[in-house]
Amino acid sequence: MKLPRVSTVVAAAVLTPAVLFPSSAMAADAPQPAGLSGPDTASGSAPDVTPGDDGVNGGPGNSSGPKAPEGQEQRDRAEIQKILDDKNTGPGVRAAAEKALKGDAAELRHFLEIDLAKNRGDDLRVKVSQLMAAGGPAVRAAGGKALDGGEAALVKFLEEGLPAAQAEDADRAEVQKILADPETGPGVRAAGEKALKGGAAELRHFLTVELAKNRGDDNRVKVSQQLATGGREVREGAQKALDGGDAEVAKWLAEGYPAAKASDDRVAVFVALSDKNTGPHTVEAAKKALSGTPADVAQFLSDLPKLRASDNRIKVSQLMETGGPAVRAAAGKAMEGSDADIATFLAEGWATARAADEAAGNKPADKPADKPADQSAGQQGQGAQQPAAVQPAALTTSEDTTAATAATTGTTGSGTGSLAATGTDGLGWEAGGAAAAVAAGAALVALSRRRSTQS
Repeated sequence: MKLPRVSTVVAAAVLTPAVLFPSSAMAADAPQPAGLSGPDTASGSAPDVTPGDDGVNGGPGNSSGPKAPEGQEQRDRAEIQKILDDKNTGPGVRAAAEKALKGDAAELRHFLEIDLAKNRGDDLRVKVSQLMAAGGPAVRAAGGKALDGGEAALVKFLEEGLPAAQAEDADRAEVQKILADPETGPGVRAAGEKALKGGAAELRHFLTVELAKNRGDDNRVKVSQQLATGGREVREGAQKALDGGDAEVAKWLAEGYPAAKASDDRVAVFVALSDKNTGPHTVEAAKKALSGTPADVAQFLSDLPKLRASDNRIKVSQLMETGGPAVRAAAGKAMEGSDADIATFLAEGWATARAADEAAGNKPADKPADKPADQSAGQQGQGAQQPAAVQPAALTTSEDTTAATAATTGTTGSGTGSLAATGTDGLGWEAGGAAAAVAAGAALVALSRRRSTQS
């Protein structure tokens, strides 16, 4: 009777572990999730954390701290790689992130929690400083204000303040460019200078409103000046433009005026060529300009005063060589002066000096008492035959030339000029001076022969 009861107790003891702990056995046999690692139950090794060594139940604790949740390291690496892929990531953040990726899970986490914010702030400050160095006054002012704040102020400047400041600086640069243009009229210039003293609103208002209005007024003033000083075609075109609106005035200045001025300039060159007082240097330059572009013609007209001054000095030099004492003295004084003095001599002084020389040459000569009357008459004729000043071809009229020739050779003129009388008509100033010298020499030779015969 005792044996069955004992057998029952033994069987219960044997079956109890299988009944009470089935989940443990099943858990040991179940497959583990991919990417995660658990304790190696097959080898019978001890778990990583032993009872009493978890830092919670009185143990000394693990020196490396609690383990991060499984899979956190992969997520941190992905987050850091995303930061590196962002083209806006600064150099400080990039260097720290690349260093963290070479480390373990703890270094990844340290970068994300500490290094990232610190290096991002430094990068923002560097970027704002660079923008300030390259930007205009508005960018520098807004950037300096942002640097005085924190990271939020820097981010706001880059996202909102920078575009507005750059637009203001662009407007300011445009206004300064307009003022630097020498063609800018006084109305636009005054309004532009006033706008530069203001801020973004004043600059924008000038460019969008005041510029067009003041430019239209300035253009009308400019065309009115053309109407008063231009040639025939310029005056006609300017008047027609003024009868229209601002668009017609602007089109005239851009297209009509250059063509009309080129035509009037050519007419002015032909007028200079037709002037008998125009000298050889001026004539040569005029012909060269007419064969060139409108710009060449305009340049000739600009140089015309200098060309005339050069030719005038040549005229005076010739007068000094061929004129009488009074002409030579007056010409020498003029040559020592300015171009204006030269022009005044040719216009007024030369005629006065020549008249003085002619008056001195026509005075009765002093004759000795014992001289015969015919010899005294011959000496008086000698005084009348003193060579008169010969004007260069560009200044000589036919009447003046005939009178000079008659006085020099002792013959009466027949209406031909001095150059025609000597066979050198049309040879220019140099030939005219040479002809006068030849005529004067012939007269002196004839006089010497007459004296020899009388003696």
